[in-house]
Amino acid sequence: MALAEQNKVDVQEAVMTVTPSAVAIIKNLLQERNIPNHALRVFVTGGGCSGMQYGMSFEETEQDYDTVVSVDGVRLFVDPTSLVYLSGATIDFVDSLMGGGFRIENPNAVSSCGCGSSFKTANDEGAAEEGCGSCSSY
Repeated sequence: MALAEQNKVDVQEAVMTVTPSAVAIIKNLLQERNIPNHALRVFVTGGGCSGMQYGMSFEETEQDYDTVVSVDGVRLFVDPTSLVYLSGATIDFVDSLMGGGFRIENPNAVSSCGCGSSFKTANDEGAAEEGCGSCSSY
């Protein structure tokens, strides 16, 4: 079995959960942007006020070592490093009077920024303890 095939998972063995509302928004975005064959890349990078931050972008092709999560016709690409931090996470879309957006509930995060865009894990050393300018985590 090829390495790329080993890294494909379906919703039954998913390393992360994607809620129906998030799936619907992703499908809508793909249709609006006229990129139906793309997938949502979900990744983690260093930075943010809590030490690590989430990122998302649309990409057409997976990379060799990506894990591909498929849920109801939507694909997500996750690189191996990000997968360490995102394993077991739930991606949701929340719409409220204060604005809407994707929310990641991450069981690996021991703390997060008030706006939810950055987080800290138990292994993070020296990450900032204060909030960022765009949220009220004080």
